[in-house]
Amino acid sequence: MPTSGDASGALPHPHVVLLPSAGMGHLVPFSRLAVSLSSSDHGCGVSVAPVPPPVSSAESAHLEALFSACPAVRRLDFHLARFDASEFPGADPFFLRFEAMRRSAPLLGPLLAGAGASALVTDIALASVVIPVAKELGLPCYVLFTASTAMLSLCVHFPAYLDANAGGPVGDVDVPGVYRISKASIPQALHHPEHLFTRQFVANGRELAKADGLLVNSFDEFEPEAIAALRDGSVVAGFPNVFSVGPLAPVSFSAGEPAENQADYMQWLAAQPARSVVYVSFGSRKAISKDQLRELAVGLEASGHRFLWVVKSTVVDRDDEAELSELLGEGFLERVQGRGMVTKGWVEQEEVLKQESIGLFTSHCGWNSVTEAAANGLPVLAWPRFGDQRVNAGVVARSGLGVWEERWSWEGEEGMVSGESIAEKVKAVMADETVRNKAVSVQDAAAKAVADGGTSYRSLAQFVQRCRD
Repeated sequence: MPTSGDASGALPHPHVVLLPSAGMGHLVPFSRLAVSLSSSDHGCGVSVAPVPPPVSSAESAHLEALFSACPAVRRLDFHLARFDASEFPGADPFFLRFEAMRRSAPLLGPLLAGAGASALVTDIALASVVIPVAKELGLPCYVLFTASTAMLSLCVHFPAYLDANAGGPVGDVDVPGVYRISKASIPQALHHPEHLFTRQFVANGRELAKADGLLVNSFDEFEPEAIAALRDGSVVAGFPNVFSVGPLAPVSFSAGEPAENQADYMQWLAAQPARSVVYVSFGSRKAISKDQLRELAVGLEASGHRFLWVVKSTVVDRDDEAELSELLGEGFLERVQGRGMVTKGWVEQEEVLKQESIGLFTSHCGWNSVTEAAANGLPVLAWPRFGDQRVNAGVVARSGLGVWEERWSWEGEEGMVSGESIAEKVKAVMADETVRNKAVSVQDAAAKAVADGGTSYRSLAQFVQRCRD
């Protein structure tokens, strides 16, 4: 890849290497960033460095589609050192992949040197071990934070909070310049100092100030407090540049005939009245218990609304062999036939959210889902389940994109959200024109941010210029 201008005075074309970690929640924004950087608007050479083989089938399919549909994005496989997972019995398989990648960070040196990289963008899960490697190479290193900017502010401040707390239990956290994040919204693992994720999270938070910059898949009007506080040094003095580049645009990789599953649900959605369908999806990372799945089934049936429901009953999709009828209760599928569609297959969510028939997104509030809802002006009924999702749900509520029933439980808490409660909330939000109008206002702000001259467009252009320089 050329990295300097030629005699004609053309601008240099930087070669940016992107290093995602594990899970679709991390891979998807890296893919979107890769396509955006390689576009004619920004003109970067781009390589993506995945680890073969990915943890999930969804990741495998996504990577194959990316490199097939976007030949300008090159593949640069990162092969890991041997890793003994028995050291962490019962650990989440995605956290294990984070750890395996972190321990293999020294192997990145030869890979990056051979690639002729101008800059590296690493995943937040790997930041504390990758930034030092890049510094040794004299390579500018940026971090793509794959959750909300509010969550980034917590990540940056949390090590100082722990130091001041002197080993006491984690409570409410007042992030300077941002707002208070309640104890109940702190990711479950962070209440346990020896948890694998906590050790990774704290190490990354301590190292972020040494990055050359942070990229966030958000926009200034959506998260004004957190973005401003990080930029003006309120959270941590002297923090590097924060580039708000979102919402990163979804990219359709599909070619030829759609998969049978996709043809079925898209055809069904196209036949439904405008804003009549509740789309229900809790993301790719965590399973929901069988008992809670059945209560959700009861609630959707009792709501009286049409719905498209993506069911996930295992952490890793390769392990999912249960039948829908077994998961959701006898007779459910027959009773809702025609009014509801249920699938365990991978759904092209970006395409679903564009459909005029969708009126509400009942979501776990993974950050990709939140930004996609914002870009499409779809009201969100927030039901966070795990990790950063309660912090993200707070952004949904503060921005006006949707509503959050904070009393609903999440993973590890006792109590079940009843079908009756689910039905009542779905009916209330579907009927609320104020919520719908606020979501449209968020959509308008998102569109302005990414348009030529908008805050996110300029921010990404500034990042590219930094890579050129």
